Amino acid sequence: MAITSLRIEGSRETRRRRAAERRRAIARRRLTALGVAGALAFVVGVAAGGGREGSDRRAAPAATPAPEEVAKEVSDELPLNRQVGRLVVLRFAGTSVPGYVRRVLSQGRAAGAILFRDNLTGPDQAKALATRLQRTDGNTPLVMVDQEGGEIRILPWAPPDASQPQQAAAGSVGSDAEAAARALRASGIDVSLAPVGDVASVDGAALAGRAFSTDFSSAAEAMAESVKGWREGGVAATAKHFPGIGGAVTNTDDGAATIERSAEQIRSEDMLPFRAAIDAGVPLVMVGHALYPALDGERIASQSQPIVEGLLRDELGFDGVVITDSTEAAAVQAVTDVREAAVRNVRAGVDIVLTTGRGSYIQVYRALLEEAKRDPAFRERVRESAARVVALQRSLR
Repeated sequence: MAITSLRIEGSRETRRRRAAERRRAIARRRLTALGVAGALAFVVGVAAGGGREGSDRRAAPAATPAPEEVAKEVSDELPLNRQVGRLVVLRFAGTSVPGYVRRVLSQGRAAGAILFRDNLTGPDQAKALATRLQRTDGNTPLVMVDQEGGEIRILPWAPPDASQPQQAAAGSVGSDAEAAARALRASGIDVSLAPVGDVASVDGAALAGRAFSTDFSSAAEAMAESVKGWREGGVAATAKHFPGIGGAVTNTDDGAATIERSAEQIRSEDMLPFRAAIDAGVPLVMVGHALYPALDGERIASQSQPIVEGLLRDELGFDGVVITDSTEAAAVQAVTDVREAAVRNVRAGVDIVLTTGRGSYIQVYRALLEEAKRDPAFRERVRESAARVVALQRSLR
């Protein structure tokens, strides 16, 4: 195996220390808004109690638990079947919410739904559909779409009209993302599976037409601008497809892909846009389905613990939600079925398995629940992921 190449940047302890420092910096940025709110509350409290004498003046304000702590408490109180539910996103056919989807969401057996063009007819219908989905569960199910720009827009009436390369060329990345976020939010959608952080590194790269730039540094700058724009507009962005599939000439939706990049190239180049997105506070990262022999010679990225836990969590310090690309992708089917894929995903450190095919959701849900009942270590992994997803859901209320 080629996992030993992960030692290039130094000892594991050094990587963990750097990752811890990155996590602290990211957390400080994420809590800035909360700090402002806390400061306002403090000012109001002082003004209200400024003329009082005695013990009221000396009383210390009650400590407010961090959002992550609250989410963990909420998640820990869920029964196992609902914790497992937080690890799956489903897809359905039609322009209205089927009865089984309402039941699944109301029972907390899914984290939310992904919508495609066949689900939507226009802004008013999209709003009504998304509202119906979100009313089925007190934890506010996630409603997500692909909205990169150009042809990759599930809401064709919403921005960005320009593709990611066109956005970068026009210098409108941030404003386009913010405009798109506001349009999606108005339609009741709270998660965008964008922006694309891949950078073409070979001739004929499959995702070249969807990438911000062919230059890694320029792509990193655009990723940061895009994430900030999505945040300003109130929609959760998703950086994809970690650790970068710009070295593939086959889209993993259509077939298996092996990326022959060295560990050093992946770290110093391919991962640069993802570092920038994480530093900008991106709440989700989508892990791809390509094989990277220099990182893990046996498992595709979405099923690789050295890639998900080792690179994304330990080295980059990402503590948000990790979601897979579609588990029905040809690159996954070339390795295993959706049931086994889902179990491998979660063991690797993934938080949400994205299902987009007919009948896949229930297979994935049952496989994860069965494994969680059987294996205490897997059950603990489910708890960790459920807490992250609950935190994301609560942040989007």
